[in-house]
Amino acid sequence: MIRMIRAVPPATPPSPRARIPDRPFILGVPLSFAWALCSLCCCVGLSTPFIIGHAAVRLRSRNLGYAAVGYGVTLICCMSLINTYSDQDPATPDPPIVDVAAAVLLLVVMLGGTIHALVLRSTVFGPAMAAPIPHSVSWHSPMHAPRTTPQGPPHPTPQPAWSPQRAQPSQLGWFGHYTLIRTLGEGGQGIVYLGQGPDGRPVAVKVLRDPVVGGDDGQRRFLQEVSNARRVPGYSTARILDAGMMGDRAYIVSEYVHGPSLERLVADERPLDGDSLTRLAIATAAALKGIHAAGVVHRDFKPANVLIGSDGPRVIDFGIARALDHVTLTTGGLRGTPPYMSPEQLHGEPAGPAGDIFSWASTMFYGATGQLAFTGSSFPEIVHKILSVQPDLAALPLPLRAPLAGCFEQDPRNRPTAADLMLALTR
Repeated sequence: MIRMIRAVPPATPPSPRARIPDRPFILGVPLSFAWALCSLCCCVGLSTPFIIGHAAVRLRSRNLGYAAVGYGVTLICCMSLINTYSDQDPATPDPPIVDVAAAVLLLVVMLGGTIHALVLRSTVFGPAMAAPIPHSVSWHSPMHAPRTTPQGPPHPTPQPAWSPQRAQPSQLGWFGHYTLIRTLGEGGQGIVYLGQGPDGRPVAVKVLRDPVVGGDDGQRRFLQEVSNARRVPGYSTARILDAGMMGDRAYIVSEYVHGPSLERLVADERPLDGDSLTRLAIATAAALKGIHAAGVVHRDFKPANVLIGSDGPRVIDFGIARALDHVTLTTGGLRGTPPYMSPEQLHGEPAGPAGDIFSWASTMFYGATGQLAFTGSSFPEIVHKILSVQPDLAALPLPLRAPLAGCFEQDPRNRPTAADLMLALTR
């Protein structure tokens, strides 16, 4: 089944925890056990308050902080008891009650701290935990709705620019070290929230709907794919900043871009023309050049994934489609939005950079005309036109006609590269 996706704007700063791993940490498990056993093996329990205190800081848990203080107070009481009631005379044995009380207190600290640390081990050294996300909002695929009709309210109230005073934490919870402020939108992939990073700056937190399958290996593959997307240069893209897991749920943190998507801008106002259209074409072609140079394929390039920020167009969600291959089996099949998919995607062939070029041309056609390059009242009709019909480019500005004609070639080998497009558009 093809997943129709409604994209939403993303978001900024990396978390010190639950980061995308650049490579598997092989020593993580033995080190976590060594950490947990410090209370039993080191300094007769003196390390226990520090071990539990480390867990309290790592997990930001007030209760664990109280526990660390409790272990410390117990140790102080033990030492005070021994020091007060020991007569310091080797010829006279200490009162048995003193030895028993001291031994019990030390065992409580050593064994209690060790068991406590072993229970916390997988949490402290594992993925970041987070508050549960709401599931109250449903989404339906607009298969038969005209793509030029704006989704949502016909006259949405523009959102003000983010500021620390406005971004107060809400009841949405948090993911990793990112506080969720409000919902930016939702789609087939997941829900996107405006978040606040550890340094107070705004971020976009995308929480995927479907759990990642395959246990630790599946999560590692998913995060590695997102890590690959972090190599994409930041020009004309919304940079991916961080990613992590909450149990089997994944979230991706990216730069927050304040501005509408190309889809919303064209639907609510009018198609682009003149210099604005030229800037859009050049900026998005440059974004694809950087994406492809990093070894990443977008696989879902469309107007909803192009944001019009104050500093120019930004491409979002690059590399996410490949990462989603490691999510649940229920999202299997073709991924993409049918009117913007390339012929090879519809044939089930591996998607490459040339597929993004075809989708780029369909997106530019929409940006220039407000119409789909391949229209149809049903999915089979759209597929038929993509596989057999060359769009009429007469309505496009003359400088765009030749580049787009080459991008709409059925054979991906005949399409220009993103670098070729930049040269053609800047002549």
